[in-house]
Amino acid sequence: MVSTSIAGTLGTGSGVDFTALANQLVDAQFATKLKNLTATNTKLTAQISGVGQIKSGITAFSTSLTALIKGGSLATQPTSSNTSLVTTKALPGAKLTGFTGSIEVRQLAAAQSAATGPIADKSAPIGTGMLTLTLGTATVTDGAMTDFTAGSGSPINIAITSTNSSLTGIAAAINARNAGVTASIVSDADGSRLVLKGPTGASQAFTMTATENPGFEGLSALNVGVGATGTTIGSSAKDAIVAVDGVAVKRSTNSISDLIDGVQINLVGASVGTKVTLGTSSPNANITQSVNDFVDTYNQLLAVVKQETDAKTGALSGDPVAKSLTRALAQLTVTRLVPGSGTDAPATLANIGVMTNKDGTLSVNAAKLTAALAKDPAAVEAMFADGTGASGNGLGAALAAITDNAVSTKYGLGASADRYTKAQSTIADDQAKISDQEDKLRTRLTAQFAATDARVAAYKATQDYLKQQVAAWNAKG
Repeated sequence: MVSTSIAGTLGTGSGVDFTALANQLVDAQFATKLKNLTATNTKLTAQISGVGQIKSGITAFSTSLTALIKGGSLATQPTSSNTSLVTTKALPGAKLTGFTGSIEVRQLAAAQSAATGPIADKSAPIGTGMLTLTLGTATVTDGAMTDFTAGSGSPINIAITSTNSSLTGIAAAINARNAGVTASIVSDADGSRLVLKGPTGASQAFTMTATENPGFEGLSALNVGVGATGTTIGSSAKDAIVAVDGVAVKRSTNSISDLIDGVQINLVGASVGTKVTLGTSSPNANITQSVNDFVDTYNQLLAVVKQETDAKTGALSGDPVAKSLTRALAQLTVTRLVPGSGTDAPATLANIGVMTNKDGTLSVNAAKLTAALAKDPAAVEAMFADGTGASGNGLGAALAAITDNAVSTKYGLGASADRYTKAQSTIADDQAKISDQEDKLRTRLTAQFAATDARVAAYKATQDYLKQQVAAWNAKG
């Protein structure tokens, strides 16, 4: 920086404002460079903003469509005539068009539960040793286990030491083993009880047997099994019993996915003799609405892309990635979304009435869409199926592929954004260098002008002296 004392005295000898002159010369020398850098930086800022808008727009578009497809509202869904007994859900990839059936729930699957008697202090030691959990089948009568047959699985041993011998510690130790039997503590005015619960299914009954350390007895009070007196069986392990189209079957859980292809059956209640009718619900109305929503959103995104790539005013007019995105979007209506479909089945958006206008926007031919849904609903539905798996089919997968290419940090808009950001960083470095050069030039010019000003001041002093001498000589003459 220029010395304040020097700058403040410049011009006192000559009368010329050398400080202003130095600033003007410095500004004049670097003005063009700074102007160009500022203009380039402004352009880069607009390009980064344009990239951000397009990336945000197409990512939101793809994410919303994927969520809609995964939500199941665009696929045929199974229905139940009595949801207080049975609810249904389509499994991924299910094709349920025309499906019908009936189911009778004769018995729900249940889990064995057992509870100890009340214990006054859940934090007090009970005893030490080993608790052994064994899964199998059991017979329970009036809250007591009268028979038990161990299953093929290995028993689970749970060590109880002085560090976990309280009711709280024992519950935590059982849960830590992840043996399928969970433990909890229920407290009331009488004290705390250890409550054990196993998985559902007749083969998932359990016993718990204590092997006590001598001198530290007490764990046997927690025994569950034949002859155990300290615990009570609250519910016994049972299989679900259902009749599907009159055929009775058993399952170990109330959520069954292997009885009807593509359908998950959830048993809610049992009612012997009551038949629940299973059917399907068509997604035609949802597909129609979604097609129109898709077109509206597409047009909004296209407007943003067009604005940013406009040849005259677009910040991304020279960005090849943004231009390729425009071309990719334009191909979407003619992209075959279901490659394996028949030659007569609709497989593209254009086939179901999504038309491309002269300006590149889309519109929906409602009559053509309605006709396609009426003639081949399964084929239209397949275009909106969840294609995120290995097949990669469907509109969601097609748009996701375009989006991935567009936002890629290797070759997409992500790479463009990185390139523009690095260019801005370079400009900032150049601006900093110019600022340093300005300071150095200003300092040098100021020093030179100061020397010149000093010489002028000396000349003026000499001139004033000579004038005084001449005046004195004239006065004597």
